[in-house]
Amino acid sequence: MPCSSKEDAERSMLYSYTYGFSGFSAKLNSTQAASLSEMNQVITVFKSKSLKLHTTRSWDFLGLTVNSTGHTTPPQLAYGSDVIVGIFDTGIWPESESFKEPPEAKPIPSSWKGKCVGGDVHCNRKLIGARFYLKGFKETYGLLNHTRDHEYRSPRDHLGHGTHTASTAVGSVVSNVSGFAGGTARGGAPLARLAVYKTCWGKDLEGVCTEADILAAFDDAVHDGVHVISASFGLSPPLTPFFESSADIGAFHAVERGISVVFSGGNDGPDPGLVQNVAPWAVSVAASTIDRSFPTSIFIDSGFTLKGQSLISQEITGALALATKYFDGGVCKWENWLKKLANETIILCFSTLGPVQFTEEAQAAAIRANASALIFAASPTKQLVEEVDMVPTVRVDILTGTRIRNYHDRSSKVPMVKVGPSKTVIGEITAPSVADFSSRGPSSLSPDILKPDITAPGIGILGAWPPKTPPTILPGDHRSIEWNFQSGTSMSCPHVAGVMALLQSAHPGWSPAAIRSAIMTTAGTRDTSNDLILSGGSMKPTDPLDIGAGHINPLKAMDPGLVYNTKTEDYVLFLCNIGYTDQQIKTMLLLHSESSTACLPSYTYRTNADFNYPSITIPSLRFTRTIKRTVSNVGPNKNNVYFVDIIKPVGVEVEVWPRILVFSKCRQDHSYYVTFKPTKISSGRYVFGEIVWTNGFHRVRSPLVVFLNNNGFVAK
Repeated sequence: MPCSSKEDAERSMLYSYTYGFSGFSAKLNSTQAASLSEMNQVITVFKSKSLKLHTTRSWDFLGLTVNSTGHTTPPQLAYGSDVIVGIFDTGIWPESESFKEPPEAKPIPSSWKGKCVGGDVHCNRKLIGARFYLKGFKETYGLLNHTRDHEYRSPRDHLGHGTHTASTAVGSVVSNVSGFAGGTARGGAPLARLAVYKTCWGKDLEGVCTEADILAAFDDAVHDGVHVISASFGLSPPLTPFFESSADIGAFHAVERGISVVFSGGNDGPDPGLVQNVAPWAVSVAASTIDRSFPTSIFIDSGFTLKGQSLISQEITGALALATKYFDGGVCKWENWLKKLANETIILCFSTLGPVQFTEEAQAAAIRANASALIFAASPTKQLVEEVDMVPTVRVDILTGTRIRNYHDRSSKVPMVKVGPSKTVIGEITAPSVADFSSRGPSSLSPDILKPDITAPGIGILGAWPPKTPPTILPGDHRSIEWNFQSGTSMSCPHVAGVMALLQSAHPGWSPAAIRSAIMTTAGTRDTSNDLILSGGSMKPTDPLDIGAGHINPLKAMDPGLVYNTKTEDYVLFLCNIGYTDQQIKTMLLLHSESSTACLPSYTYRTNADFNYPSITIPSLRFTRTIKRTVSNVGPNKNNVYFVDIIKPVGVEVEVWPRILVFSKCRQDHSYYVTFKPTKISSGRYVFGEIVWTNGFHRVRSPLVVFLNNNGFVAK
């Protein structure tokens, strides 16, 4: 760009990244970008892409309960005040009760270097930092249209997504919230401090986050001194290489500095291979249900009673009508309305007609027809999604909806329906089950690393909400609430962040890898009925491609016994094995990193299956293979003897050596080897098992994921 003036260069500049690495983002044309990439001092140039957001009882369900006096369990009371959690999202509503400074709050940690930016967000000893990043969004989409998008040019939250996720992770204890899910709301680490980084902005009712803004937020967060970063956004496949992904680069920098990073795994399920945020240095989270339900009785005429799920506060009566009477083809969508009013009528809609992907679509249609209420028949997973509805809505499964329709068709007169009011019931439904929408593995970038890593509550999660933002964010919804139900891996992600904050506080010397390991190796694979966790929609047993290591268990994660540790050098070797060049790997490292980027043959693993991850994945097993793992003793006692138990994948012989690990010191390391041998012919299928190390108290579990693809050859 020799012909460009200094003024032109300054005008094109968006961000200068100074803390994590030396770089910048700027508005360039293709010729300028190509010229820049050819300069000797430049490692790489890539385009800034746009990422999308992944959109009370949950902590009780995870074992972090509130007692009769309103106090939380010891781990939540004892830990967290020295930990700072950074939330990368749509901002914050600082006036929410979740973010008020508790009277007993300790001084802000002296290590904190962040600040509050913007005059309409005021920080305290709970909310200690707030920044916003708009330059990348502005260059991609133009100036914010406040009239259309109602956005705030500050850290203040308009969409509600960021307020909700922040309250889930670290919200203070708030009593007497929301009628149906009433009780005490709080985040996983209610004593932890909150730092907000507004990277995502409202555009056409969606949250959009540009990579230029995301990388700037990571740069600041690393400098500010956060301990945990929670980011509920991602990019649907095809996934970008790690060295061209701002989120992955920023997360790498954070982990190098000892900061744990957790991402949502995406809402593209249930098809396989669509999981997002698959870098091994960060945690990717699936979404699952909790054991709370809101049963609602549906009375039809005098003797026909059925059950659904809703948040209806008072009884509603009306005539039963099929959607075909008011909507073209029976498709409950705004544009299909036949211009007939459904006064004092309860309409039955099926999600399968159209199809109607979201309950809100059917609700908007029912409002247009002036219906009194809606009965929405959908899959079991969609039936469980609790929302603050625009029109009173009872969710039923397809079978129940069909029974209602058949009753209507057989009746000689118009049936009368009475619904509600709803109840709140704990423990009646079996949980967890994995959400149908939750993105599944394997990783499309690195199939030798299991993703998602873990599953956590992500359906019907109650969290704080901006009172100036309607609960559905849809046109025509003018309601004001302070607590809202939301669903998505966006909601499961901050659950893991809250647990990370507790672990960071309880074990300040642990690395991000040790924290990840503690969460994964203590996770559960069984539901409240002690059966295998089911996959939403199909209601078949899950496997690690659905739930990773399993369902998070915060109390067990506090004392895992053994952990799998990794260092920056291990991540570099991982990138070498993928085939990245030294130059590409340099884009991942911090500015003053001491790690080598030389991909020497003697310096690499044989495969990334040897990467010291808490799960073990063999992406293609044709012949006998042996991999290595190393564990560290972090239990309360220095003297420990662990024995191995093995559940073998079908068609695979598994041997572990040694079968006994003897520890005599704290933080002592021991390695073991696992040999996989195919015993049956397969042209390609995933099979699953597990390895468990136990000392009688701790149970350190690693899932085994093997793609058996021996092409007709069986190892002898």
